[in-house]
Amino acid sequence: MHSAPGFWDERPGFLANLLLPMGAAWDAAGWLRHALTRPYRPPVPVVCVGNLVAGGAGKTPVALALASEFTARGVAVHMVTRGYGGRLGGPVRVDPACHDADAVGDEALLLAARAPSWVARDRAAGVCAAAAVGAELVILDDGFQNPSIAKDFSLVVVDAMYGFGNGRVIPAGPLREGLGRGLARADAIVLLDTEAGRICLERDLGRMLPILPAVLAPVAGERLAGSRLLAFAGIGRPEKFFVTLRSLGAVLVGTRAFPDHHRFSVQDIEELFREAERADARLVTTAKDIVRVPLSMRAGIEVLKVEIRWPDPGALAGLIGPVVLSARTHGRRPVEPNR
Repeated sequence: MHSAPGFWDERPGFLANLLLPMGAAWDAAGWLRHALTRPYRPPVPVVCVGNLVAGGAGKTPVALALASEFTARGVAVHMVTRGYGGRLGGPVRVDPACHDADAVGDEALLLAARAPSWVARDRAAGVCAAAAVGAELVILDDGFQNPSIAKDFSLVVVDAMYGFGNGRVIPAGPLREGLGRGLARADAIVLLDTEAGRICLERDLGRMLPILPAVLAPVAGERLAGSRLLAFAGIGRPEKFFVTLRSLGAVLVGTRAFPDHHRFSVQDIEELFREAERADARLVTTAKDIVRVPLSMRAGIEVLKVEIRWPDPGALAGLIGPVVLSARTHGRRPVEPNR
C-alpha cells in the first residue's frame, strides 16, 4: 500500500473537489454492494473491528485487546483477518512457526501470538473454519465494509489525532465510505488517544454512538529514554510512531518512513544499519514492522510494542457483556455459507 496523498489530511481543496465525483461513485458502489449482498450468518457470534478511513487507525491493537478481554471471560476466541500482503488466500490457520509475513501478512502474525487466528480472503469461509474447530466467538480484524458476513457487534476505531481527514471518500479523501452510512452500521466507537478528538468527533457526526475512550500505550517504553535511535516504520501513519518515541524521551537522530506493509529487503536493512552506525545510534521499529524484516537481520533492532488500555473498563464490560452471553449460549454447529 502506498502512502496516502497529503491533501487527504487537509481541508478540501482543488484536488479533493476535482475527485469528488469519483468519490461519490466509489461510495455508491459500496452502497450497491451492501444492498445486493445477502450476508452469511455464522453459527457463532462475530465481532468486527474496523474503521472508516484508509490506513492505520489502530484496528489490530484493538482486536488484540478484545481477544484478551473475551478470553479472560472464558470464551474460546478465534480471529480472522484478510492477511493483507500475504500470498495465501486461505482459509488457513496461522502457525508462526512455519508461516512468515510473506505467506500470511504482518497483522496475522501479531494476532496469532494472542489467539488462534485464520487468514481468509473469504471471511465467511474463515469463520466457518474457526467454528468447525471449536471457536465460540470470532473477531474480524477489519472487514467492516465487507457485506458478505453478518456481524453481531461492530466497533469502529477512530484515531482522534487524525479523525476523518478532509471528510471525503476515496479517492477525494481517506474515507472508505460516507460517514453517515458507515456509522449507521456501527454499534460503538473506540476513540484512541485524546479528549479533544471526542469533542471533534461528536460535532462531526451529528449523532451519538457509545464511545469507548482508549489509549494506545507503549509497553516498557521507559527503557528507551535517553537512547539515540534511528526509527523506521512501514505502517499507516509512521509519524505517530515517531511522536511516541519522542514522548518517551528517546533521542531520534533520524526517521525513515516506508509505505504501509512494506517488505523490507536485505538492502533496506543494511542501509539502515549503516546509517545508524554513522550516527552512533540503534535501530528501532514497531512490532508490526519487525516481522517483515528478514529473519537473519532482526538481531540488534529494538522493537517498541504497544497495547490498548481502557480508561473505563466498566464501559467496555457493559458493551461486550451481551456478546459474551451470546457466545456462551450460542449453538456451535458449523454451517456452510450459502454460495
